[in-house]
Amino acid sequence: MEAQGAAHGDKAHDPRYRELMERLRDARKSLGLTQEELAGRLHRHQQFVSRYEGGQRRLDAVEFYDVVTALGLEAGTLLSELDRPR
Repeated sequence: MEAQGAAHGDKAHDPRYRELMERLRDARKSLGLTQEELAGRLHRHQQFVSRYEGGQRRLDAVEFYDVVTALGLEAGTLLSELDRPR
């Protein structure tokens, strides 16, 4: 089954996914971390953070867990809050 919007090349097509990435970006900023600093915590390049925050790439489950952990967040809590307004 093809995901909604995937045929159009939109890698962050689902509104819940976009919301999740916004929450990760907001958490990074609230910690006062730059993309480069977060990337360092992840042992990745700054472009990795830039691309998932900007919707040019999707995070797989392991990458998501690594990002959430690096930000000091709880993955389950973050996911359970997706349908709730901030």
